[in-house]
Amino acid sequence: MNYRMIIKSLGGVLCIEAVCMVPSLLISCIYRQGDMLSFSISIIILASLGLGMRRIKTAVNEIYARDGFAIVALGWLMVSIFGALPFLLSGAIPSVIDALFESSSAFSTTGASILKNVEVLPKGILFWRSFAHWLGGMGVLILMIAILPSVKANTLHVMKAESPGPSPEKFVPRIGQTAKILYTIYIAMTALEVVFLLAGGMPLYDSLIHTFGTASTGGFSIKNASVGAYNSVYIETVIAVFMFLFGVNFTLHYALLKGNIKSILRDEELRFYFGIVIVSIALIALNTYGTVFKSVGEAIRYSSFQVSSVITTTGFATTDFTLWPVFSQCILVLLMLIGASAGSTGGGMKCIRILMLFKIIKREIVRIIHPRSVQTVKTNGRVVDEELLSGVMAFFFIYVAVFVMSIIVVSLDNKDMVTTATSVISCIGNIGPGLGIVGPAGNYAGFSVVSKAVLSLCMIIGRLEIYPILLLFVPNFWKRVNI
Repeated sequence: MNYRMIIKSLGGVLCIEAVCMVPSLLISCIYRQGDMLSFSISIIILASLGLGMRRIKTAVNEIYARDGFAIVALGWLMVSIFGALPFLLSGAIPSVIDALFESSSAFSTTGASILKNVEVLPKGILFWRSFAHWLGGMGVLILMIAILPSVKANTLHVMKAESPGPSPEKFVPRIGQTAKILYTIYIAMTALEVVFLLAGGMPLYDSLIHTFGTASTGGFSIKNASVGAYNSVYIETVIAVFMFLFGVNFTLHYALLKGNIKSILRDEELRFYFGIVIVSIALIALNTYGTVFKSVGEAIRYSSFQVSSVITTTGFATTDFTLWPVFSQCILVLLMLIGASAGSTGGGMKCIRILMLFKIIKREIVRIIHPRSVQTVKTNGRVVDEELLSGVMAFFFIYVAVFVMSIIVVSLDNKDMVTTATSVISCIGNIGPGLGIVGPAGNYAGFSVVSKAVLSLCMIIGRLEIYPILLLFVPNFWKRVNI
């Protein structure tokens, strides 16, 4: 374990966070709503501490696998903790645990909130809240790899630990260049959505905020009624389409830029993801037509937006889906568990894992019928390594275990079962709104300090896909021997 390199890398993370607070400071200077000092102090604290940590001398610049996991886990905990400073110092969120909850929700792109009225907050604070979404979407550490040349040696371990999905891919041989390509695509798609929203009459500030929430699949809005406050079919369509696109593996976006259409069309995860979206929209539209919505057009409009929002774990809302029939709510809960594609900014268990689990089940059934046959699992025409399949099954078990343990702790608050279960599902899946008290019209303010702490940890565990955080509690992980 290269402790000095870990500390130095974490210093770089804090420096990045300090720089990323500057746009929020500028917004606070423009609108002058009393939050300028909070950002100034936060930037000074982050920069001083970060630069001090960056000055540490390292004998070896190698980042080993365990170092990468430690940097990612500690880095995300640190940015969440220090990201809460503007909320606290400005007085917008005076409670420490509430500020930490909001910051964790922002960086993990969850979108769960303890705020009952976001429209009264200073614009600088709201901008920071949503910009933290955008930073967390692609990854703070990937951003560091892209812009700091001194941390690019063997940083594939960092990317593997931070990137969602079973197997993050390198587009090009150099990992630093891969990180730059990722962020270039991310920024280009972000800018494109801003242009489309501006064309629909949405103000620039509002367009930026909602684009940050869409790109990161985070879902924070500056309106209490979320996207529904605009009551615009055009705006809802733009955001729904971009939510879907940001839920697609970025490898496929790169393939599109390279003109490799065949690889996109034969990608099984994309077909699975697209199929689930279409079927879910159709089922919910049929279920809500005549009971909740009077016309087919309305049913399709609201069902398509919510399906896109939930499966990508964005969490934007145009209607209160807790008032929908139970059948439709059950479909939404299943979509919360499934999530978006691997290698996207979305959360959840990921479509590729669900697809692999189905294929593993199919293989086991065939083995029962034909015990002597040799069966393999394939995706996109290639045989999947048994080690990867074991990893998928282990991830599923640990995911369920963390989910169950979190529910047990949160249940001590004595909320109803629907609220308790979906609050944990929403936080570990990085979705935001759930059902019951934590639905689109509700919030997480009523939970106890212990539950908020557990849910905050669930958000970060879900964003980092469990292992980096759990490894922090394994004693052997911290031994100096490099494996």
